[in-house]
Amino acid sequence: MKVLYHHPAGARLRRRFAELAKDDIAVTVVEAAAGPALDAALAETEVLWHCLYPIDAAFLEKAPKLRLIQKIGVGVNTIDRQTAAARGVTVCNLPGSNAPAVAEHTLALMLATLRQLPQLDAAMRRGQGWALTPQLEDGLGELSGRRVGLVGWGATAQRLAPVLAALGAKVAFCAQRTHGAPYAQRSFEALLAQSDVLSLHLPLTEATAHMLDAKALARLPAGAIVINTARGGLIDEGALLAALRKGALAGAGLDVFDQEPLPEDHPFLSLPQVVLTPHSAWLTQETLTRSLTTAVANLHALRSGGPLHHEVPPP
Repeated sequence: MKVLYHHPAGARLRRRFAELAKDDIAVTVVEAAAGPALDAALAETEVLWHCLYPIDAAFLEKAPKLRLIQKIGVGVNTIDRQTAAARGVTVCNLPGSNAPAVAEHTLALMLATLRQLPQLDAAMRRGQGWALTPQLEDGLGELSGRRVGLVGWGATAQRLAPVLAALGAKVAFCAQRTHGAPYAQRSFEALLAQSDVLSLHLPLTEATAHMLDAKALARLPAGAIVINTARGGLIDEGALLAALRKGALAGAGLDVFDQEPLPEDHPFLSLPQVVLTPHSAWLTQETLTRSLTTAVANLHALRSGGPLHHEVPPP
C-alpha cells in the first residue's frame, strides 16, 4: 500500500516509516507544500497522511488512486470533504491523539506570555538581562489567582483544567452542551467578561469563524491575554491587533493563524507582547507515536475491508 506523508519528517520518524515496509506499506515523505515531487507522489498515493497543508479539489484531482485521507490530528477544516466524498475518498481523524501535547503547549504559551519570556530571553542575549525596563517589570504576572476561561470542553481543555487549578488559577469554561465538570460552566459572553486569560479550544466551522471579533474582545477585562492553539480562523486578527496596539489586552500567545505560514511582514511579528509558535502545539514524538498506531491500524482495516477508526462523515 502506498502512503504519502505530506509534512516534514525527521530521521526518527523516517526510521519508523521504513519499518512499515515489512507489512508491505511504502511511505513516501514530501515536505514541500506543492511542486513536481508532490505531484509525482500523489499520482500513486492510495492513502494520504495529512497534517497541515490544505487539500482542495485541485489537490485531489492529482491523486486518482486515493482512497483515504488520514488526518494526523483532529481538525479537518483544511480538507475539502465534499469533493473527497464525491470522489469516493474516506476521511478519518485522530481525536485525542494530540491532546497531551496541545495542553502542555497551551500552558507554556500562557506562562511565556504572562512572564514575557521571549523578551527576557532576548534581553539576556543582548547582555541587558539585569537592566529591565520598568514597563516590562510592570507587565510580569502569575497564573495563580487569575481567572482562566476555556472556550470549548474537548480533550485538550479537559486535560488542561486540573493543571491550571493546581497552579492556583480559577478555571471556568463554556461549551454547547452541559457538562458535570468540577468547574464553572458559563455562556460565551459571561466567560469573556470574567477571563483574565482566555484560551480557545474549538474546531473551525462556519459557526465559530471569527467568533473572537472586536465585540467579543471588548468584553474581556483590561489587561487580559488571549491564547490560541486551536485554529487561527477563530480570531479576527485585525481586531486582535487593534486591541493589543491600544493596550486593551496585555498580550497573546498564538500557535495558529489565518494564513500559514505566517507572512514575514505580518504585524504580529512586531509586537513584543505576542508570543508566537509555528502551529507546532501538536508536534511531539509522543503525539506521532499515538497517531501512527491508529493510522497504521486504519491501513490494515482499509486493506481487509474492516471498519475504520474515527471516520469523519461527509459534510
